[in-house]
Amino acid sequence: MHKELSNAVRFLSIDAVQAAKSGHPGMPMGMADIAVALWKYNLKHNPQNPHWFNRDRFVLSNGHGSMLLYSLLHLTGYNLTIEDLKDFRQIGSNTPGHPELDLDIGVETTTGPLGQGIGNAVGMALAEKMLGSRFNKPDGLNPIDHYTYTFLGDGCLMEGVSHEACSFAGTHGLGKLICFYDQNGISIDGEITNWFTDNTGQRFESYNWQVLTVDGHNVDEIVTAIKNAQDETSRPTLICCKTEIGFGSPNKAGTSGVHGSPLGDEEIIKTREKLAWDHAPFHIPESIKSEWDATESGSKLNDEWDKLMEEYSQSHPESFNELSRLIKNKLPTNFEQSYKEFLSDLISSDEQSLATRKASELCLNFFCDELPELVGGSADLTGSNNTFSSASSEMLPDNPKGNHIFYGVREFGMTTIMNGMLLHGGIKPYGGTFLVFMDYARNAVRLAALMKIPNIFVYTHDSIGLGEDGPTHQPIEHLVTLRATPNLNNWRPADIIETAVGWKEAVTSTDTPHSLILSRQNLPFIHRTKDQIDLIQKGGYLLSHEEDADITLIASGSEVQLIIAAAKSIQHEGLKVNVVSMPCLDKFYLQDKAYRDSVVAPEIPKLVVEALHPDSWQGLVNLNDMVIGMNTFGESAPASELMVKFGFTENNIITQVKKLILK
Repeated sequence: MHKELSNAVRFLSIDAVQAAKSGHPGMPMGMADIAVALWKYNLKHNPQNPHWFNRDRFVLSNGHGSMLLYSLLHLTGYNLTIEDLKDFRQIGSNTPGHPELDLDIGVETTTGPLGQGIGNAVGMALAEKMLGSRFNKPDGLNPIDHYTYTFLGDGCLMEGVSHEACSFAGTHGLGKLICFYDQNGISIDGEITNWFTDNTGQRFESYNWQVLTVDGHNVDEIVTAIKNAQDETSRPTLICCKTEIGFGSPNKAGTSGVHGSPLGDEEIIKTREKLAWDHAPFHIPESIKSEWDATESGSKLNDEWDKLMEEYSQSHPESFNELSRLIKNKLPTNFEQSYKEFLSDLISSDEQSLATRKASELCLNFFCDELPELVGGSADLTGSNNTFSSASSEMLPDNPKGNHIFYGVREFGMTTIMNGMLLHGGIKPYGGTFLVFMDYARNAVRLAALMKIPNIFVYTHDSIGLGEDGPTHQPIEHLVTLRATPNLNNWRPADIIETAVGWKEAVTSTDTPHSLILSRQNLPFIHRTKDQIDLIQKGGYLLSHEEDADITLIASGSEVQLIIAAAKSIQHEGLKVNVVSMPCLDKFYLQDKAYRDSVVAPEIPKLVVEALHPDSWQGLVNLNDMVIGMNTFGESAPASELMVKFGFTENNIITQVKKLILK
């Protein structure tokens, strides 16, 4: 029966790619037998309840082989129809060219950029371990008990992020992470022996992984390897599966020609003959459908867990209530009131001159205490990013109950792992690095925004204001890149109050990731009215307003203090000035036009001051306006000297204002 089950996957994939005239049939054809071993005989899941919290997680890291996943989801009983498969790669379909997060149909994460799926899987396995250490009980009532499985290919292992994530996974002994390496020796450019000759087994053994090698077309052998992997509790497992890409194709198997192109009608006929698949395109016999169908077995597994949770609720009511809250992603009932009191305390303790990175730490003292699910971390910059709060404890290989992770110098790996933790559920991760090193993690930040998952990125040392470390560490274009990313809110606060609001926006978000862009240098406390504080959440607001103003000064972060000081001097000369703080330009652009115009009056000149690249502001300014920004890299010097050299001074702002008004 194994042959028929595998061929059902192969030919659904072949037929869908052919119908779309686009796609990657080779990987699904080559990995179909591995899929049978896992999905038929080992995967714990419930197609009728894809959101079941204790399901095994499955990640297709080599996401170009998406038809493998879609075929499996259809065959096992998820809400993915044969018409959806026929609609592969068509506009608005449930079956895009690379998997996109849609848990309702069983897709756990968005993959395609190679290597990130394995990073997500590491995050899922880490979340399982952390939650299990907190909620599983000595009496054997273990509500958190599942595996994370991932398929990956040569491309995933060539990408450097796989090193970052897999090294981390080995250090933390993630024994419930089991990975299947499709070792077919082929990538787009052909046989990989000319550009990828790593000894992968030794590489993973050096990470502290168990490494097994099997015939990727022998289902029984693969099933045995999975059992061995499940028995290894202290190390993750890599199962190296020797396969033939495009298995069954008489003329294209084992070649790059089957990697990313349809087989063609003639070759499909020959492949059907070779594999003895005498069925029309998209037709699966009922006998094979029923063998694949996992709805009954999945519902039984789900019911067993529900019964365990009933017993758990009686024996451990407090843990049950807390776990239920985390699964539902609900805030504690008293959170809003506690936050109001916290903000009130911050307001009353004014006159603080703080770097916003330090202000962020003070905010985390509150948020981490209120939200046990808030798990922090840093890419080897904990003391600089200020991500370790008074409520933090070290999460170490032998202490998974901790809530602060030391990721090491792994910005990209950290971000993919954070995405996986958030996708797993039960945890709200945040992670820090310098803003300039966001570039290393850029693609994972983009995927968080694409997936609409509310991850939290802490980026400190936000401008040339960091000083002596010089242009290699001084960000210029990075905030432009972040602001250009759809569905990403980027907060660059001017003081502790705006920092607190930015954190509140981040931890309460349900479908938008946030970055917090924080200063190294101290910034003064800004006095505001209650109404102004309430408006911070809109992303931009007036700090001062005059009727018939001559000009509007706008800034974010550390430069807000400059425009406040400049406005006072200008007003002494008889000019009227509006002053706008813009901590989150992304959020401001989401407000209605009436509000935006009430803050930034379109009919009067505007001067924007931000010690970063000016292109972010093109949606707000016109040719008659001005942005004082950075169009060059910085230099190595004390921050105060750099600010003078590059024009971020009160005197330069006043000079430029007069030029604008005289136009």
